[in-house]
Amino acid sequence: MSTNIDHIKEEHHHQPSGLMRWITTTNHKDIGSLYLWFSLLMFFIGGFMALIIRAELFQPGLQLVVPGFFNQMTTMHALIMIFGALMPAFVGLANWQLPMMIGAPDMALPRLNNWSFWILPFAFAMLISTLFFESGGPAAGWTLYPPLSLQGGNSMPFVIFSLHLLGASSILGAINVIATILNMRAPGMTLMKMPIFVWTWLITAFLLIAAMPVLAGAITMLLTDRFYGTSFFTAAGGGDPVLFQHIFWFFGHPEVYILILPAFGIISTIIPAFSRKKLFGYDSMVYATASIALLSFIVWAHHMFTVGMPLAGEIFFMFTTMLIAVPTGVKVFNWVATMWKGSMTFETPMLFSLAFIILFTIGGFSGLMLAITPADFQYHDTYFVVAHFHYVLVPGAIFAVIAAVYYWLPKWTGKMYNETLGKVHFWMTTVFVNITFFPMHFVGLAGMPRRIPDYAVQFTDFNMIASVGAFGFGLSQLLFVYILFQTLRQPVTAADKSWEGAEGLEWTLPSPAPYHSFDTPPKVD
Repeated sequence: MSTNIDHIKEEHHHQPSGLMRWITTTNHKDIGSLYLWFSLLMFFIGGFMALIIRAELFQPGLQLVVPGFFNQMTTMHALIMIFGALMPAFVGLANWQLPMMIGAPDMALPRLNNWSFWILPFAFAMLISTLFFESGGPAAGWTLYPPLSLQGGNSMPFVIFSLHLLGASSILGAINVIATILNMRAPGMTLMKMPIFVWTWLITAFLLIAAMPVLAGAITMLLTDRFYGTSFFTAAGGGDPVLFQHIFWFFGHPEVYILILPAFGIISTIIPAFSRKKLFGYDSMVYATASIALLSFIVWAHHMFTVGMPLAGEIFFMFTTMLIAVPTGVKVFNWVATMWKGSMTFETPMLFSLAFIILFTIGGFSGLMLAITPADFQYHDTYFVVAHFHYVLVPGAIFAVIAAVYYWLPKWTGKMYNETLGKVHFWMTTVFVNITFFPMHFVGLAGMPRRIPDYAVQFTDFNMIASVGAFGFGLSQLLFVYILFQTLRQPVTAADKSWEGAEGLEWTLPSPAPYHSFDTPPKVD
């Protein structure tokens, strides 16, 4: 008996090394790092596709790519950025921070955690491989509207299967987050004492579990329409293409909040730290986050004002959409109130957080414009919509991820990044993101349609400016990668507190790694 126990102990303490360590790891920090590196890779692949789009739109007339490939790029850019760059980045941050923030040794379901990550590389390999098919990749837009998604080559079933895998990964990750937060908090940490980042992730996890199966249902119906003779969305068989839009956006609108709520949690962590004050209105922040999540399920048809819905429906969706501005406004007010009369300093994470507040608010205002039904008939499917959601997702979600990496990197590694280079990265990124997306408001209001590889000559100047900005933004992110590698390679460790004089900040020396897995040997009597 004792021999067996000694063998189990010996096996437990034997840590795999090299590649096997990363493949088999159940350590939340390792898995968080895997998510973040994977997200960075997808960010550059999706960004490269965006640069192809912007290069084609540099001037009117077809120059670089054929219209079919242009449509494939718009579709793949969006799918990769949403499901490959942003969502894995936030899950990676959750993996790293949640157990440490609530005092847990690891995530509740470590083996499931490993599996939910390793689904991703295979799903994206399948998605990207469609570009090499003879018939080409998907060209139906990221929304996959029929009848476009019911035509074309053989890529669509591959795209649908990869989206199923991505959805499964997200749902498994969400179950893990909920189980960890509800069951593994330190004694005395009630729900209303949790850090706000933990709250935003708890609410996001419920959104994921509620929304992702809806997408799975919609794309499965697409698949059966294409291959099994059903007519859910085929008008010739009695179906309705608009039905797909209803189902898709019932998933799609909560999805955009899945992409922004964890960002709210990050900003609500960083702003108090560099203001040397507690977060203003903690309770109202929690209630506002929950309100946004609940309201996100009853506003979906504001994406569909032009499909011919009844006037009563348009009015309902217009007012509920405007209502979401209230809890969002509460958050912005609380962030500003937190900074008010604080002892503020402007390190790189704080700069990205301030840019987030200002630029995300611009995106929010253009969203209110799009919510007004009669005005939306003018804006719909123009570059104004592109400007709106990029102002929400680039200076919103992506800035929050970058701010979080700068803020927690000393905590994770015990090494301090180069603050001067960080600020250069911030200013380059902020300037170029505005050069890229602000002109799109003007061409959109003037009527330039989106997802079209050519345009009228009067839109040339603003498109040239946007394209220059896009390449500048892309090149700025190479500096970010350089800063990361320079930080990781340096032998010098950070001071015990990297953020000098910032009271209440976590100690930045890396905490000891937990066991490789939860396979603890049995206790010996």
